[in-house]
Amino acid sequence: MPAPGSHRLGGATKTRTLHAVDSHTEGMPTRVVTGGLAAIPGATMAERRRHAMAHLDPLRRFLVDEPRGHPAMSGALLQPPTRPDADWGVLYVEVSGFLPMCGHGTIGVATVLVETGLVTVTEPETTVRLDTPAGLVEARVAVRDGAAEHVTLRNVDAFAVERDATVTVPELGRIRYDMAYGGNFYALVDLARTGLPFDRSRKDDVLAAGLAVMRAVNEQNRPVHPTDPLITGCKHVQFLAPDSTAWHSRNAMVIHPGWFDRSPCGTGTSARMAQLHARGELPLHTDFVNESFIGTRFTGRLIGTSEVGGRPAVVPEITGRAWITGTATYVLDPRDPFPDGFVL
Repeated sequence: MPAPGSHRLGGATKTRTLHAVDSHTEGMPTRVVTGGLAAIPGATMAERRRHAMAHLDPLRRFLVDEPRGHPAMSGALLQPPTRPDADWGVLYVEVSGFLPMCGHGTIGVATVLVETGLVTVTEPETTVRLDTPAGLVEARVAVRDGAAEHVTLRNVDAFAVERDATVTVPELGRIRYDMAYGGNFYALVDLARTGLPFDRSRKDDVLAAGLAVMRAVNEQNRPVHPTDPLITGCKHVQFLAPDSTAWHSRNAMVIHPGWFDRSPCGTGTSARMAQLHARGELPLHTDFVNESFIGTRFTGRLIGTSEVGGRPAVVPEITGRAWITGTATYVLDPRDPFPDGFVL
């Protein structure tokens, strides 16, 4: 008999079996684990994230690294919520680690929950409340004939951290940037300051420049969240195209350890709006279009002001679309030489 929690397939006893629904949000994948995972210890999702970072990194790598994933893979682990006003708890995973929040991932999760019936669905709109490590996130899903047409999420409060900061980047010289938080920290840099064009044919050079800026920021001016010191460090550099404005911005989003966000980036859109608002360029209740390196778009807006740890903050909303791409059962064969995946 197979051991509890194992699964027999193809003559071998599997030591891990996870059920998932895969999706993409404006080009960026989200692998949503819907079954096979026990509740992770912790009284809050932030505590569960800390536990996962300390004890469950092999599970993360199993899901997002090769051979089951790829260098730009991301996902979400569905969990029972830790608070009564939430429908589900979510832990976000990607190749860089366990994230406090993920905008494109939330749009993917909300779409999956609606289209698989894991929440009660009402038309024309279903509200999904998600318990995340960064706080409660509300997603409003526009539904027609049972299908999610688009998702509007109310993100965690966003805020500007620094304006016109500078770091010395050995490969590039002195680089000016703004730092903002939208669920993760973002260094926002005019790409022209690096001497590079906003051109996908130069993506390798843009990627190298982003990682160099990231290293410099973390070595010289590492950001720390004012209320949660576990949220620290810059893993995202948002390079802005030369024609970017406070109404329509284009970005090449470089992410640790070395890939581009395919979507416009939900938390990055929130950070960009917080930056623009702090500069007096984006008023409340004004649509802002953020475009990815591959040309897909989110529409954001700021619906109010708030405060985070004594800092002025804003309340962002983001609208985007996601599509289910498949369902799968991911298994671990005990003979597999790469039980936790690998990175090449």
